[in-house]
Amino acid sequence: MQQTWTAVDDYFNALLVEEDEALLTAVADSDSAGLPAHQVAPNQGKLLHLLARISGARTVLEIGTLGGYSTIWLARALPADGHLVTLEADPRCAEVATANLTRAGLADRVDLRRGPALDTLPQLAAEGHGPFDLVFIDADKPSNPAYLDWALRLTRPGSLIIGDNVVRDGAVTDPASDDPRVQGVRTFTELIAAHPRLTATALQTVGSKGYDGFVLAVVTA
Repeated sequence: MQQTWTAVDDYFNALLVEEDEALLTAVADSDSAGLPAHQVAPNQGKLLHLLARISGARTVLEIGTLGGYSTIWLARALPADGHLVTLEADPRCAEVATANLTRAGLADRVDLRRGPALDTLPQLAAEGHGPFDLVFIDADKPSNPAYLDWALRLTRPGSLIIGDNVVRDGAVTDPASDDPRVQGVRTFTELIAAHPRLTATALQTVGSKGYDGFVLAVVTA
């Protein structure tokens, strides 16, 4: 099945997804630097871009930068006076992402904060950042519940909150899983479901990145 999923992604990407040199080089340089190949697939990056455009986002918060591939897609969706803050705990990832964002001509639109997100998020709040129009959560899954709490503090009615990698090859359905990533995603999703300020759905995805999915939530009040 993986071969078929990848072939279908390749077909649609060739027709619908425009990866320019900056995006292609961001992936190549991330690979060369030894970063894990956890960046979103091209069609998923384009989806993030479209969601930011559809929602009219002017400000974006990204939790988990990696090599900056998704950051480029999101930043390019913003208007000329838009702004994106991205948080990255790994110094090597932050170094590669900084070079990739500079090459893409986005250094003036993106503020990359280095350090654990649970340290930098309080700093953003103290500095008066927010409310953000869109929050993309794609970092360590055990911390997803805490990231959701901060996302709610830093958004407004109408803001989008997107949580990536929530299906975990189907393991999300196992309440007895001893994988802290699975338990983090389960708690994250259950908190979204119970929260009076959120309405949400989740979609399973298959493709070149395998079997996974994402949660999409809107802040309602």
